[in-house]
Amino acid sequence: MKLGVIAALLAGLALAVFVLLHIGVGQVFEAVARVGWGGFALICLSGLVGVQIFIGSAWYMLLGPTGVRWHVPVLARQLRDTASDLLPFTQVGGMVIGARAVVLGGAQPVTAFSSMIVDVTTEVIGQIAFIVLGLAIGITELRASPAMAPYADAMIAGTVLLIPAVAAFIVLQRRGTQFAEKLAARMLPAAVRHTAAFTQALHAFYEKPLRLTFSAMFHLTGWVASGVWIWLIMRLLGAEVNVSSAIAIEALLGALRTATVFIPASVGIQEAGYAALAPVFGMGPEIGLAVSLLKRARDVAVGVPVLLIWQALEGRRAFARDKDEA
Repeated sequence: MKLGVIAALLAGLALAVFVLLHIGVGQVFEAVARVGWGGFALICLSGLVGVQIFIGSAWYMLLGPTGVRWHVPVLARQLRDTASDLLPFTQVGGMVIGARAVVLGGAQPVTAFSSMIVDVTTEVIGQIAFIVLGLAIGITELRASPAMAPYADAMIAGTVLLIPAVAAFIVLQRRGTQFAEKLAARMLPAAVRHTAAFTQALHAFYEKPLRLTFSAMFHLTGWVASGVWIWLIMRLLGAEVNVSSAIAIEALLGALRTATVFIPASVGIQEAGYAALAPVFGMGPEIGLAVSLLKRARDVAVGVPVLLIWQALEGRRAFARDKDEA
């Protein structure tokens, strides 16, 4: 890990501990205890079925007739998120591991890595739409909150600025040969000599607007599903909250996480964000922090088996390669 990433991670951890102590450890864990093991199992299962399938399908829509089966990008996306949340990587490290999983699933390396870049783009497009939806739902509550009102206009401005940023990113992918070379060098260092193929693959994906549209729509659906999932967690915690408010909270938290993408797993940012947003929509801060802790626990419960399976597949592949060479 780079020194800056370590510093950001330590600062995030310090913030998380501060928020937990400030709210009260007892209150938070009392809220978590209400969920029970059955409720936690429901959280894990609904997160996989209700969210992961949509965002994995968004990647599958881009891959098209490459011979890669539907479940491969779905599982690869879970691995990508798991690596970003549990391993000491930034988002880029998780993306590389996710694309590597698609390679193991039968895709050519250039196709896997270039499709992943385009998938990130369509995901951000879907997220912008989701943030706009969340702001539309929650702007009245934000402006009425003494704590959050000063940040309402900044959130709107930040969302507006995301649009030209994404447009510039797409233009660079399509027309920037040097940019494509840098992407290839970072994402696919062993195949930099195939930069031309990498650039050609990127262009090929952008020449299929229907697939791009469907991918962005699946991502938007996945984001909305994540808001419904947060509503379920809040209800299990005993909070009286409607679905639209939960969607607004998740959208605003997503905007905050995007702005602090340099912090691994948004440690501290996620905890402080939920704790600050929950009172805006009529809940105690302990509910918001409990939501964050349950999400972290779900990440571990689902992520550890996923990482072990990935390591087993990588090990079997390496063993087969060594056997062939021998």
